[in-house]
Amino acid sequence: MTNQTNYYSHPTAVIDSNTIIGADTKIWHFSHVMSGAIIGDNCILGQNTFVGSRAILGNNVKIQNNVSIYDSVEIGDDVFCGPSCVFTNVSNPRAHIERKSEFEITKVRKGVTIGANATIVCGIELGEYSFIGAGAVVTRNVKPYALMLGVPAIQKGWVGKNGVSLTKDLICPETGQKYSIVNGELELILA
Repeated sequence: MTNQTNYYSHPTAVIDSNTIIGADTKIWHFSHVMSGAIIGDNCILGQNTFVGSRAILGNNVKIQNNVSIYDSVEIGDDVFCGPSCVFTNVSNPRAHIERKSEFEITKVRKGVTIGANATIVCGIELGEYSFIGAGAVVTRNVKPYALMLGVPAIQKGWVGKNGVSLTKDLICPETGQKYSIVNGELELILA
């Protein structure tokens, strides 16, 4: 039985039994949510989205069209996944060898943005508020607030909580928030 909270699913969407779907979530055309999937409140799953049975989505997650959230992918609150971004869950897949017992956990922490057509290789963690540029291929852990671009993705700078690149003085030009680097990682300076 699906957790019957107040969510919307388009008539063409397939929602298997034994799912948990939070309040005010919207699941659009031709999407499929597998049995066992957990989806938080106020999420949007765009057209042709797939959510595996061992996938977890936090609250306020925005999944754009043509994205598959496979088993062992864990997405935190306030995450944006751009159109056609890709997650994997096995490092060395082969069609003739079943490796479901080898799925690697991928963690996408709070506030992350993943750009259109970016690829996230399994078994890594994307730190809070990091920003993965469109088309990037991420093959290793990403620091919080890091701006990652290219193939393979490398850090090209820092972004603030609003996703805007910081100045050389580590100030967000949009909010005025100030950051500092502590032990190689960016931290917000609380006023």
